[in-house]
Amino acid sequence: MAEKNPPPTDEKKTKIFVYQLNDENADFEELELDTNVKLSEILRPNAILYFLQPGTYQSYIWSGSQTSTRMKFIAAQKAPSVRDKLGPAIKIVSVDEGEESLPFKILIGLEKPIEYNKEEQGPAYTGKAEDDQLLESLTLENIILLLEKIGCPEGFQREMVIDGKNIYGFHTIFKDYLGQIIEEKKLYRLQDPVPDGLYMKEGLIPRMLLSYNRVVIIELLRKLTPEEIEADKKKREKINQAASIPFIATTPVSK
Repeated sequence: MAEKNPPPTDEKKTKIFVYQLNDENADFEELELDTNVKLSEILRPNAILYFLQPGTYQSYIWSGSQTSTRMKFIAAQKAPSVRDKLGPAIKIVSVDEGEESLPFKILIGLEKPIEYNKEEQGPAYTGKAEDDQLLESLTLENIILLLEKIGCPEGFQREMVIDGKNIYGFHTIFKDYLGQIIEEKKLYRLQDPVPDGLYMKEGLIPRMLLSYNRVVIIELLRKLTPEEIEADKKKREKINQAASIPFIATTPVSK
């Protein structure tokens, strides 16, 4: 018997599939785009487009500024069935015109990607001036993108992230957007001051991301107890049931 969802081919892993919502048919239609067409050029205020790249497990519902709430609702309902044809583990994120996230801009070519390996194998400094400029311009949005790429070890939870002289708390929140559960990772400035001097927090394990012979960020991870892992699993099952769509997440749910 044939597989219900066969593994994507190499072409499907690298290709960016683009679908446009047909308001009359209340469904998405795949667009056949010329290779010379830039994805950023097909964005229109009265259109809703669904961008999907299986190889990076990314997909985005982009809504123009002139689209209606009804159109957005239909798009949120139809996107999972389109997504499942290429891979059910692909996360769906909704973005509105004028509020595009950095990962979305990178996907459609408006921004250049930041290339960091999941596991750094050694010094990678190339001596180029743009490398130094990249590190100097590391914004909170870029840090969140890096955290998405490197993931969090199974059985651990991020507690804090250190970027140079700045220290941030970290948590994951879930939003219900037109019936779709969207996972968002947030960095926030600590409300309580950390005492001056040496800092050694019991139970937190540091993990460093290195690139270009420099420390990019430092994470402080906490190992979850078996009870917390089980509670997290049950909480995610409830979220999945409430959403009624397949849901894949990479970090534990904050209490």
